[in-house]
Amino acid sequence: MFTLVWSRVRTAALALSAVAALAFGTTGAAAAPAPAKQGPTSVAYIEVNNNSMLNAGKYTLANGGGNAFDVAVIFAANINYDTSTKAAYLYFNENVQRVLDNAATEIRPLQQKGIKVVLSVLGNHQGAGFANFPSQQAASAFAKQMSDTVVKYGLDGIDFDDEYAEYGNNGTAQPNDSSFVHLVTALRANMPDKIISLYNIGPAASRLSYAGVDVSSKFDYAWNPYYGTWQVPGIALPKSKLSPAAVEIGRTSQSTAADFARRTVSEGYGVYLTYNLDGADRSADVSAFTRELYGSDAVYTP
Repeated sequence: MFTLVWSRVRTAALALSAVAALAFGTTGAAAAPAPAKQGPTSVAYIEVNNNSMLNAGKYTLANGGGNAFDVAVIFAANINYDTSTKAAYLYFNENVQRVLDNAATEIRPLQQKGIKVVLSVLGNHQGAGFANFPSQQAASAFAKQMSDTVVKYGLDGIDFDDEYAEYGNNGTAQPNDSSFVHLVTALRANMPDKIISLYNIGPAASRLSYAGVDVSSKFDYAWNPYYGTWQVPGIALPKSKLSPAAVEIGRTSQSTAADFARRTVSEGYGVYLTYNLDGADRSADVSAFTRELYGSDAVYTP
């Protein structure tokens, strides 16, 4: 992420080796989803190198019992570059791989509560990025890796974060105008009913149109990437799909978080973005914005 991205564990080995088939869903009766709530969609990015995805399910609204968070983002898989084949590939470090391999205990409990689980994909300093695929075929091949991952692990979608690619490393090309359009087009075709979201940063975010094709409408959500600020994403989506608010839990002040939440509601935006939900009791921080978004404090249940 743009600000204060804490330590990431990256290993050199490929993590897309064969894994045992996963059972989608848990044994026994599925838990009932939390009660529905009215208000914007709330999003929590979780750094799985340090924190558990299950944190997103530990907060409910005191009034009505709905989930405080609607979307939990696994942060983050990577787009890596194979210098021998000169191709990008989807890579999972050991912590992301652990979450995916243990979907029954790390992902399904959230989904059973009605929380969507999305995989963020991030550059990894190797020159491969969403904006420099050399051909439509190359972009489509990477899109298939992402959509196959969504199917394999029973995820709810993919989030694009075009940071840290370091375009040009390993002899890779600089960004071009067609790459991201081809990539998003292929991904949406592969998964028409899943979430595709845009962390609105980097060369890809400014290259949403090519040869008469504009992929803006193919995104379900787009959000401001600069924590502690209010900035409307520059993408042609309705307000209901945008988050101008960006809050880092525990670092953005509660007063600022509350102010952003009030603006979200009063100005008619439909999404509220948070980052770095950890394992501590953050109910005071979360309540600061849930009071404004949903008219309720948040309750933390360990």
